[in-house]
Amino acid sequence: MLNDDRDVRQFLEDGYVFVPNLLSKEEVAVIMQAAKQDAAIEEFAFAIDDAGGKKTKLAVWNHPGDDIYGMISRSRRIVDRMERYLGGEVYHYHSKMMLKEPRVGGAWEWHQDYGYWYNNGCLFPYMASCWIALDRATKENGCMQVVRGSRHMGRIEHGKFGGQTCADPERVEAALKRLELVYCEMEPGTGLFFHSNVLHCSGPNTSANPRWSLICCYNAARNDPYKESQHPCYTPLSKVADDAILQAGSRLLTGNTSFLDRRSPSQ
Repeated sequence: MLNDDRDVRQFLEDGYVFVPNLLSKEEVAVIMQAAKQDAAIEEFAFAIDDAGGKKTKLAVWNHPGDDIYGMISRSRRIVDRMERYLGGEVYHYHSKMMLKEPRVGGAWEWHQDYGYWYNNGCLFPYMASCWIALDRATKENGCMQVVRGSRHMGRIEHGKFGGQTCADPERVEAALKRLELVYCEMEPGTGLFFHSNVLHCSGPNTSANPRWSLICCYNAARNDPYKESQHPCYTPLSKVADDAILQAGSRLLTGNTSFLDRRSPSQ
């Protein structure tokens, strides 16, 4: 329950908020079962190299449909909270399933999401993401790391390192000397809401355990991009009730829908 504005103040000051049990154990179990049975996840996933040559797989989609993945990103428990953090109506910018497999899953270098969303025609950093742990996230399997308060630094210059777009290493080094580094070890179902200017990274998966996660990204409606890019301009978002996630999971497990539904969104 959101009974006061303490979480909003924390988001504005630290740049992020942890929400334990954002998804229930039952929802996480259904999502994982559905994702592992859904051949389209693997079919549409692509690999990105880190600076050391290790690979992390991603499946990315822009529009939330009526499948289980769309129900998560359209869920009121996520969207309503995001609108409080960003101060008004938001729309779905894109989502991605991240597959960081045991011992081979690569790192994500230091970056800000607005470091490259800026180039998509978004004038302001009125953007944020909800990172949801589907497996337990630990230091050993490459959990996310964030720099507390780094959103106040504004946008940092970014460049290409390996197959990734990364923040200026000199600025990152200076930030790490002055600001707190936080390892985001999370239980399955925990959500991490974080501002688009928060510096974050994740290490490689050196463990025997996978680290799958779902990231839902949002842009403020008032920050409609001034040009087209690979991600959408403002599209009204149709919110759904909390029970829609399990209902969609049931349809997926019975073969009535799939990840492909994301290409025919119901807004």
